[in-house]
Amino acid sequence: MRRLLIFGVIGAAAIVAAIAVAATGGSGGAAQSGGGTVSVKQISGAGRVLVDSKGRALYRSDQERNGMVLCDGACLSFWQPLTVSGTPKGGSLPGKLAVVTRPDVRRQVTYNGKLLYSFKLDKPGKVTGDGFKDAFGGRKFTWHVARPTASRTAPTSTPTTYPGY
Repeated sequence: MRRLLIFGVIGAAAIVAAIAVAATGGSGGAAQSGGGTVSVKQISGAGRVLVDSKGRALYRSDQERNGMVLCDGACLSFWQPLTVSGTPKGGSLPGKLAVVTRPDVRRQVTYNGKLLYSFKLDKPGKVTGDGFKDAFGGRKFTWHVARPTASRTAPTSTPTTYPGY
């Protein structure tokens, strides 16, 4: 009987902990810290790129223009929108940060009109999604690391295609 009580208490504690983690970590990888929302970082092999407050590279897709959100559903399992609850911060970042409202009502950060995402397979200080091509829900996407300029630049790496996404 005592063992059942101990296992019950441990199980209840695990459930409470899981709920707490889900409640505080449910932002889908969004950067919402008190520091700068977007900054510039020199990353080996990629040059100067935009990063979120966790130091992860930020990306834009060629297909999303003028604030039109196309990455939704299964796309969000790889590409996590950079969202904020207030005004995005960029310090002395060249260019313009703004916000668009996603269909799920979250507020996604844009840079010079391009929606910003992090790539789920990236680690801070790494750029692995530049030139990445994928498709979700019949839509094809080409992703590029976001750079701190208004000019368009070619991908720095050979495009990677992963069919079936």
